[in-house]
Amino acid sequence: MRARAKDCYPAVFNFGDSNSDTGGLVAGVAFPVGPPNGQTYFQKPSGRFCDGRLIIDFLMDAMDRPFLSPYLDSVGAPNFQKGCNFAAGGSTILPANAASVCPFSFGIQVAQFLRFKDRVLKLLAKDEKFQKYLPLEDYFKQGLYMFDVGQNDIDGAFNSKSEDQVIASIPTILSEFEAGIKVRLYTEGARNFWFHNTGPLGCLPRIIATFGKDPSKLDQLGCVDSHNRAANVFNSQLHDLCTKFQGQFPDASVTFVDVFSIKMNLISNFAQYGFKQPLAACCGYGGPPLNFDNRIACGQTKILNGSRVTGIPCNNTAEYVNWDGVHYTEAANRYVSDQILAGNYSNQSPLSETFVIKVE
Repeated sequence: MRARAKDCYPAVFNFGDSNSDTGGLVAGVAFPVGPPNGQTYFQKPSGRFCDGRLIIDFLMDAMDRPFLSPYLDSVGAPNFQKGCNFAAGGSTILPANAASVCPFSFGIQVAQFLRFKDRVLKLLAKDEKFQKYLPLEDYFKQGLYMFDVGQNDIDGAFNSKSEDQVIASIPTILSEFEAGIKVRLYTEGARNFWFHNTGPLGCLPRIIATFGKDPSKLDQLGCVDSHNRAANVFNSQLHDLCTKFQGQFPDASVTFVDVFSIKMNLISNFAQYGFKQPLAACCGYGGPPLNFDNRIACGQTKILNGSRVTGIPCNNTAEYVNWDGVHYTEAANRYVSDQILAGNYSNQSPLSETFVIKVE
């Protein structure tokens, strides 16, 4: 049974990377996200880099809304009446370069949204029957605009820059982000903004395996210090940007959610929340302590040192925080979404007042 705390947003428009990608990259560039992805909830690959649902899926459920259809996926007659997802795995805030696996940077996603809105309004004006499948004109102003992007900008920068150089590049990254939010989305009528900061990058198995070979580079939890410091600087400046944005546009509603702290609390106190593995990948190859090898992706089979090996999933995904070395398991995503809804890590508390409250 459900009880509504107050009227929900009529539609949700999401922008981001693989943390909230519900199938955009797969549809856009035919990127392989095959089994065992999706095994826990969907029972098959769903375009998500996860064994099941993402944070965005749990939040949509809390709003009593269907999962967001990817903008780029036109197969299967997706219904966009309650919103649209422009997120794509691998995306960055800064424009993608030639080496990027994902061409759909934040600026491209915003451009896609503007195209989507323009096309929707023209179709609605042409024939009312489209109201069954597309958001009404008022939904674009009353809807919720969600953002979870920036992790790949920091991650990629560490491949060619020192920690100081990465940190020095953050204002440029956020300047690009601010332009998309203010100059394009707000100008187009968006008023309800929801920002997730970036998580503890240094605690991902892939980062630890690559940058944490020297124990002096790790913190007491076994996470790479430099990457978490950079993530914290990014988050601090993102928070300042949101505060400034709210001050400049008092008619806007700005929610900032500290996902970094939620995830760090989970990793630090994993046993308290029913997990057994805070840093190791559930699906991977290599065994303890990280079960991660850059050469063998989750679900992939290769010949390695003369032997045929496969990145296979663990027996119980609910015991692991990390799914594949980069992304979180459904169980971890559920924990994060529960904390978001509780409002303890947000400038608006409790957030459950915004959502549909489930009554047992």
